[in-house]
Amino acid sequence: MTTRPSPHLSLEEPELRRTEPESGPHPRSAGPTLGASLLGFALICLDSSIVNVALPAIDGSLGGGMAGLQWVVDAYTLAFAALMLSTGAFADRVGASRACASGIALFTLASAACGLAPSLPVLVAARVVQGVAAALVLPASLALVRRAYPEPARRARAVATWAAGGSVAVALGPVAGGALTTAWNWRAIFFVNLPLGAVALLLLLRAPRSPRRPAPLDLPGQVTAAVALTALTFAVIERGPAGLAALGIAVVAAALFVRGEGRHPHPMVPLGLFRSGAVRTAVFAGIACSVAFFGSVFVFSLFFQQVQGRSALVSGLLFLPMTGLIAVTNVAAGKLTGRYGARVPMLAGQLIAIAGLLTLLVVGAGTPGPAVALLLVPLAFGCALTVPPLTALMMDAVPAERAGLAAGVLNAARQTAGGLGIAVFGALVAHGFATGMRTALLIAVALLALSVLVTARRR
Repeated sequence: MTTRPSPHLSLEEPELRRTEPESGPHPRSAGPTLGASLLGFALICLDSSIVNVALPAIDGSLGGGMAGLQWVVDAYTLAFAALMLSTGAFADRVGASRACASGIALFTLASAACGLAPSLPVLVAARVVQGVAAALVLPASLALVRRAYPEPARRARAVATWAAGGSVAVALGPVAGGALTTAWNWRAIFFVNLPLGAVALLLLLRAPRSPRRPAPLDLPGQVTAAVALTALTFAVIERGPAGLAALGIAVVAAALFVRGEGRHPHPMVPLGLFRSGAVRTAVFAGIACSVAFFGSVFVFSLFFQQVQGRSALVSGLLFLPMTGLIAVTNVAAGKLTGRYGARVPMLAGQLIAIAGLLTLLVVGAGTPGPAVALLLVPLAFGCALTVPPLTALMMDAVPAERAGLAAGVLNAARQTAGGLGIAVFGALVAHGFATGMRTALLIAVALLALSVLVTARRR
């Protein structure tokens, strides 16, 4: 891999005057910086996985049906994805350390509001705030890691370690969610974020302050992006005449977004970024993996409880083989990326994920739970093998001062894909679980197969 910026990045926003001197990262600050970034990332990842096994309990307490459950998940995901397009650049402009601290504090407060929510609309609103906060944390935490480790091989390992923090949280999420929901109720899954947020803020006190690069924010682009993503998800979840109207709004908003980004002097998504083949490959692979992984976790969380009648705790434990290997695989993927580059582990990971999805087609209502748990392992292993190298590929395609922007673009694409995957898969299983589940799995297979072709062409 190379750290040389893509030649097409000259079409992006011009270099901005710094208001603070930028000193190189001190070697002693790398460890605390990585620790703070890792825990912040783990916090927002825990929330994405801990909620799934609690969805039936939330439905029993607050109501809302399948559509309500989809919005509990997607309210967080959509706010996360839409605002990350701006918060990546925002992290560059105000300083990654400030952005990360603000995001963690807001996320902790919003988690308390989720746990105290008296109704489904209040819970969904609080989930939106959580998504806003998560959008601040993710690109800022990755930018902190990028700046703390300027040497490519060490950076690849650091990015893998950062990703492993999220993976451990994802692995623990279903089990913790099942245990907390069974021992107390679903509200406990949000209260657990409070002490974790406090620890993350304390760790950030030891991280050096990041330089600021002020510039005007692209508010029209942010608004049109948020409208397009929300309207598209509404169209998938709600359908009917209202869904068709929302689809039209999404198309118009998306067209305005693309047009505006091409004309804005300081776009939040410089279109020239996508002229880099490395960027296109990383983004598409991230989209495919997110649809496959997050959509499948959503579907099988409902499958274990609503089709097989298992408790939240047992359902969480059945996800443990799937999620438990992710952290180890992330670390191994980082080492492979440092040795062989991004292409080889990305291809291997996506092919393994495809094989895993195809084996899941045999699952039915009478399939033993432990067997389903083992069949989910190849999907998780393949996606875990793919994500660290695609992230490193994206980071190596941009200069260090644009790391926040690149992280925002990549992870906005991944979160959007995950949210839409949940919306589509949820709509499919709502009208016949067995048929809908198999159709959803085949959609994921098709996306990953196309991503394999894109990755294979990347030399």
